[in-house]
Amino acid sequence: MTTDAAATNQAMDEALDAAIAQAAQILASARHTVALTGAGLSVESGIPHFRGKGGLWTKHGEPPLDGFQRFLRDPCKAWQERLSPSEPWLVALVEALSRARPNAGHRALAELERLGCCDCVITQNIDDLHRQAGTQRLLEIHGNHRLLRCLDCVTRFAPEEVAVDPEKLPPQCPRCGGVVKGDTVQFGEPIPPDVLRGCTEETARADCMLVAGTSATVYPAAEFPFEVLRGGGSVIEVNPEPTELTGVATLSLQGPGGAVLERLLQQVTELRAERAS
Repeated sequence: MTTDAAATNQAMDEALDAAIAQAAQILASARHTVALTGAGLSVESGIPHFRGKGGLWTKHGEPPLDGFQRFLRDPCKAWQERLSPSEPWLVALVEALSRARPNAGHRALAELERLGCCDCVITQNIDDLHRQAGTQRLLEIHGNHRLLRCLDCVTRFAPEEVAVDPEKLPPQCPRCGGVVKGDTVQFGEPIPPDVLRGCTEETARADCMLVAGTSATVYPAAEFPFEVLRGGGSVIEVNPEPTELTGVATLSLQGPGGAVLERLLQQVTELRAERAS
C-alpha cells in the first residue's frame, strides 16, 4: 500500500469513527428506535444474496412467481416439496440457511435492545438469525423459515407443535383446523396482516430508524425509513455500498454491517456509562 493510499484509508476510518460517534448520540437520545434489516446483514453469516453475481437464484434458478397460488391450488404437492426438496433453488437455500449462524451485527442489535436503545427489529430476512442472537421484539416481514403458520387464524408454530403426517397433507392447525404452510412469505402471498400492522405501528412511533444491510428498494419495507424522515425523525444507514437511501439518510455509515454495528454498540455503551457517572 502506498503512503497516499494509507493516508486515505486512515482519513476514511477517522470519518467513519466520527459518524459512528454521532450515530451513538442519536441512538442514546431517541425515544423510540426501530431497526430495519435486510439480506446484506445475513451475507456476513454465509447466506448469499438471491440475485446478482454468485446469487442463489442466479446460480440455481428463481422460485415461481406464483408460488403462493400454486400452494393454494395443491397444498399437498407443496408440502411434499417442503419435506423433500427437489428444486435446485430450494435445495441451495435450505443448505445455506442450515449452516448460517448469527454474526456480530445480529448480536449487536440484540445487545442494543437489552440496553434499551433498540425497541424493535423489523427484518426482511427469513433466516431466524435475529431470534438466535437474542432479539425479543422482532417483526419478520417475510416470515421465518423455521416456523409454520395457519392461513386462517395466522397463528405461528414451531415444527414440533404441528403433527405432520406425510400421508395426510397438508397438516391442520391445532387451534382452528385451518391449512398450515411454512411461515415464509412466497411470491404472490400477502404479508401477514399482524406483521404488517406491527411494522406500521412501530414505524409511526419511531423517531429513529437504524437501517442495516438493505438496498431500500423492496416495498413496503423500503418506505419505512422515508416515513420516519417525513415525521421529523432520524435515519441511520449501515451498508457497505451507497443505496437509494444514502443521499437522504441523516447519517450513512459505510462499511460491513457486523463491524459497524459492533462499533456503534461500543460507542453507545461508553456514552451511556459517561452519562451515568
